[in-house]
Amino acid sequence: MCRWDELPQNMQVKEVKRYYDILQRHKASLILKRLFDIIVAGVLLVLLSPLLLILAVCIKLDSKGPVFFRQVRVTTYGKSFRIFKFRTMVNNADKIGTQVTTKGDTRITKVGKALRGCRLDELPQLLNILSGDMTFVGTRPEVEKYVAHYTDEMKATLLLPAGVTSRASIEYKDEDKLLESAENADQVYIEQILPEKMKYNLKAIEEFSFWQDIKTMLATVIAVIK
Repeated sequence: MCRWDELPQNMQVKEVKRYYDILQRHKASLILKRLFDIIVAGVLLVLLSPLLLILAVCIKLDSKGPVFFRQVRVTTYGKSFRIFKFRTMVNNADKIGTQVTTKGDTRITKVGKALRGCRLDELPQLLNILSGDMTFVGTRPEVEKYVAHYTDEMKATLLLPAGVTSRASIEYKDEDKLLESAENADQVYIEQILPEKMKYNLKAIEEFSFWQDIKTMLATVIAVIK
């Protein structure tokens, strides 16, 4: 973690300071977390390379467009980065609809639906983890338009890299169903869902430890299997 006075100005507020102090007491766990990310992400990329190749071919055969979905998201200290995901929607889907997915979204491809069901579309994020833009467990990376609506306390989630999974991700794994009947999915997400997800994310910082991360990863595997 950087020094307090090196944080972006909009994060140097009392609401963030409380969480900053908590993380400062867990420097050893933060180092262990990063080492775990590098080693495990590297090993998984090698072991899963045949599967990644097969999925890439399936995506290309199923619909026109690139294999990967690249979108600007926000991570540590408000830094922007381009996330790697397998494309599960028609090409340029983010330009012909909302930036959240609703149940029965017609933009989702056949292969994409299967990938989403098993969360296999997230596998390419191993590359983001290796680069340090993401971590295995942490607040899911939001697009800039949603981060613009963060309260001062929510900005504390930007003290750590964005994550592939989190307790909030598990609790809201059926988020698309909550947005199914919304007339304005973006508005409902910003005003209702995002604040509730952030309660889990902020609590995760309060209870942060390397072993808590491992528990969350195991809980994610169980949730996907169920």
